[in-house]
Amino acid sequence: MSVIYATAATRELAEAADRRFAHAHPLETLAWAGKTFGSRLVVASSMADEVVSHLASQAVPGVDVVFLDTGYHFPETIEFRHQVQRRLDVTIIDVTPELTVPEQDAAYGPRLHGRDPDACCAMRKVEPLHRALDPYDAWVSGVRREESTSRSHTAVVAWDAARGKVKINPIAAWTQEQVDDYVATHGLRYNPLRQLGFTSIGCAPCTRAVAPGEDPRAGRWAGFAKTECGLHR
Repeated sequence: MSVIYATAATRELAEAADRRFAHAHPLETLAWAGKTFGSRLVVASSMADEVVSHLASQAVPGVDVVFLDTGYHFPETIEFRHQVQRRLDVTIIDVTPELTVPEQDAAYGPRLHGRDPDACCAMRKVEPLHRALDPYDAWVSGVRREESTSRSHTAVVAWDAARGKVKINPIAAWTQEQVDDYVATHGLRYNPLRQLGFTSIGCAPCTRAVAPGEDPRAGRWAGFAKTECGLHR
């Protein structure tokens, strides 16, 4: 099968799956993904909560979970990552940027994130994820439509043309209330930063707590027009 034909066929597979699972429970979607892609399925987690990792572990026990260790995470996020590995039936794979933080500072100057956050995200998130996904045919994210206007049309199953992968967003249609209900029902945990007002958790220098009533992602890259790191374009 030619590369062009394979790409077209896989894109058609994703589009058909999105129609099929548009209103399905996430477990049903993930069970299909596990059956379809097997060991070439991976979950990407920011370690904000255990929800998608838990769902995936139920559908595909032992599933690989990629964690982008940017070098800038809050200590709470790193500890939460270790807790997820201990508590859930998943295999966490830590992925690091090509440059350490000191190496990046030496090459581009200190605090690049404060001067050009797009460039910083490209080196510490986008490129590492692209590299991490190389062995896989499909990846799972926890993106939800309710999170922001830029995510409001997120498909449950989509073709990620930039990476040549199928992208599965099993909880795309879930509200925060549904997420909270799932957490309570299954005794799951949130990153403890949530209790301090961090409704969206990223790198420490570029994330702040939000005030009641603020957009959940208002605490990301405050002071910049930037609203996405580039992982979900």
